[in-house]
Amino acid sequence: MTIAITGLSHHTSPLALRERMALPSDHIPAMVEQFQKRLGNDSGVLILATCNRLEVYVHARQQAEFLHSQIKSFLGEATSLEESEFSDFLYHYSNDSAVRHFFSVAASLDSMVVGENEIMGQIQRASETASNAGGLNRILSMLVQRALKCGKRIRTETDMGKGKVSVASVAVDLAETKLKQLAGKTAMIVGSGQVSELALKSLIERGVGRVMVLNRTLAHAEELASKYQGEAFVLQALPCHLHRADIVISSTGASDIILRASDFQRAIEKRGRAPMFVIDIAVPRDIEKEAAHIDNVYCYDMDDLQGVAERNLRKRQDEIPACLEIVEKECLSFVHWQRRLSSEPLIKSLTKSFNDIRESELSRTLAQLPDLSEEERKELEQFSKRITNHMLRMPLLAIKEFSQLPEQELLMEHIQTVFGWGEPKEE
Repeated sequence: MTIAITGLSHHTSPLALRERMALPSDHIPAMVEQFQKRLGNDSGVLILATCNRLEVYVHARQQAEFLHSQIKSFLGEATSLEESEFSDFLYHYSNDSAVRHFFSVAASLDSMVVGENEIMGQIQRASETASNAGGLNRILSMLVQRALKCGKRIRTETDMGKGKVSVASVAVDLAETKLKQLAGKTAMIVGSGQVSELALKSLIERGVGRVMVLNRTLAHAEELASKYQGEAFVLQALPCHLHRADIVISSTGASDIILRASDFQRAIEKRGRAPMFVIDIAVPRDIEKEAAHIDNVYCYDMDDLQGVAERNLRKRQDEIPACLEIVEKECLSFVHWQRRLSSEPLIKSLTKSFNDIRESELSRTLAQLPDLSEEERKELEQFSKRITNHMLRMPLLAIKEFSQLPEQELLMEHIQTVFGWGEPKEE
């Protein structure tokens, strides 16, 4: 069976395309279920959808090239886009390289902000979604567990995640760079999720004087605002308070624009044309692109954060070799486990076949020796088991050793041919 991954990220695609390919989180369970049925009941499907990447991981009986093609078709159907609109931005990995890529993603080595922690939670949620939809098979489930283990090792055994490392902290770094200082400024946070809280916490630590939190659900806004002595408002009240903000950071899960250029035009006039610094870290974007054309409204989005993120990476460059070593070790460990697992059906088949022959011959022999005592019969049975186990020992050791070789599938086929047995048939 094959592990295959096809996807795109901030490394390979522009924000405008990632917006068009963003999948609503409440649609993903049905997508996992449908795609898994298309590939077969024993297959596994995992969809990792974040603001900076969309990746589909599968484990199925088909060959890698076929699976990559199927994922590409699935992405076109899921996003209502023609394949020609996104296929040039896709990357494809299979088997060992797919495992290595996933572990690098979990380690945040492939993130826009290298060293950030959010990806671990995103992978965990993607795994739970796939599991609840019946999309995780044994291999993908273990792949997720090992990826999270790899990510945890890197964060505990290296300094890659030391300090404040997140998209939110990079956004605040950008604000501080542009405004010189944040002390005494008023900030507005649109959204109340994890990224919003990280941004708010970072702003407070940099000396922002006043904060407002807006969310579709007032109770969620109040819960976050209360932690930092801020004000809370329902999202519909946004136009009434926008003019008060020197800094706006928006990170919602909305599928449509929530702040239009006209909102900023009114706000900038209300505040006497005092500058506004606006960062949109949502994908799809929360803020209409035309807002950037308004005088004194300085808008930035995820693509603009790339330069700040690259400077962040240079600070952590020395940690990368140690991180890559951990990724490689964890990758090899998983691959060895998977290969051992692939040999189990053949081992069970050979063991069963040998013992079936042993039991048949033992029954025939005992029938010819009716005068044996119960103790003698038991001794003869133990004798037959010892012979069978001795005969199996070398073939089973060979199978386990062959399972770790790159050409293990071909070798397993040869072994089955030599012994004349295959995998046990389903009853």
